[in-house]
Amino acid sequence: MVATIADIIKAMETIAPIWLAEEWDNVGLQVGQKDWPVRTIWVALDPAHDVVSDACQNDVDLLITHHPLIFRPLKSINFNTPVGSIIEMAVRHRTAIFSAHTNLDNAADGLNDLLARRIGLENLKVLGKAREIENYKLVVYVPVEYEQKVLNSFFETKAGEIGSYSCCSFRSNGKGTYRPESSAKPVAGKIGEISHADEIRIETVVQKNDLKGVIDHVRKSHPYETMAYDVYPLLASENIHGIGRVGELDESTDLVSFALSIKEKLGLNYVKVAGKPDLHVKIAAVCTGSGSSLINDFYSSGAQVYISGDLRYHDARAVEDANLGLIDIGHFASEHLIVEVLADRLKKVLSETGINVKIEAYGLENDPFMVL
Repeated sequence: MVATIADIIKAMETIAPIWLAEEWDNVGLQVGQKDWPVRTIWVALDPAHDVVSDACQNDVDLLITHHPLIFRPLKSINFNTPVGSIIEMAVRHRTAIFSAHTNLDNAADGLNDLLARRIGLENLKVLGKAREIENYKLVVYVPVEYEQKVLNSFFETKAGEIGSYSCCSFRSNGKGTYRPESSAKPVAGKIGEISHADEIRIETVVQKNDLKGVIDHVRKSHPYETMAYDVYPLLASENIHGIGRVGELDESTDLVSFALSIKEKLGLNYVKVAGKPDLHVKIAAVCTGSGSSLINDFYSSGAQVYISGDLRYHDARAVEDANLGLIDIGHFASEHLIVEVLADRLKKVLSETGINVKIEAYGLENDPFMVL
């Protein structure tokens, strides 16, 4: 069976769920149709003209990028504009473009976790506002003879996903009672009489956005005229999604030594540093991309140094006054490391579902800034 863009989007949802994107962001399918077939996928940081042109010339069916092609609403699609020319080229070659931006930044094991671990941070916590997963426990009571049929209907949905596991449930035996009233049409039992039935209690976890769809789907396989079920809200045990990370170094160091170690680990030509060179560093905060908006979160985090890109002059002055440190590694360097990782992760997810497509990390992107 040939995979479609819809199949790939479903796989990407397991890596970077769209609900994790910031409200101001524009993620998901940017160009194309969900029913287009997919045999070849490229992963890149930017949907730049050269990247999209290469994808089109190499018959790539789907280009997955971190940064969106369409960030703000378009009033028109003029093929003479930069964005319009990319859209025209992509449509003409039937090359779809899909973006996973702040949802990939915020996701557990996403871009911020990757950067933090790459530079040696451990015991990570969310730097900015944590994004809680709103989960519910769904309990359905079903006659014993329909147990497997109803259980299968659960597993045809997103119900039962816990961490890296799917199809999670618990079942227990019990005795149910009911009395059909005059207007009822019972599968078993008589009008006006109390009936006793051997039933199975099936319970599983469902995310808030999926709850109605799961209930509607399971109801189709349930034999009772009125399906008996309970829904319980669950408290979040931990917040692992959100923007930025704070973590600890294995050993204390000074600001300059830490900056030089980051430069080496990430293979950078340069880093910019603000703060006293001998500043004691044990706890560090990171944010991929442009991190100035999280400066106040950094101040309250307990970290001694903040690593990000696109940091401003006045950020550096304020941090100096607070006797803290900044390390600006650049926007490109803080995010480009996700390209190969995302390609490998998507390969694994698709292989587990039996989808066979060719996936490559695009390797010709460079930082748009040159240092002379």
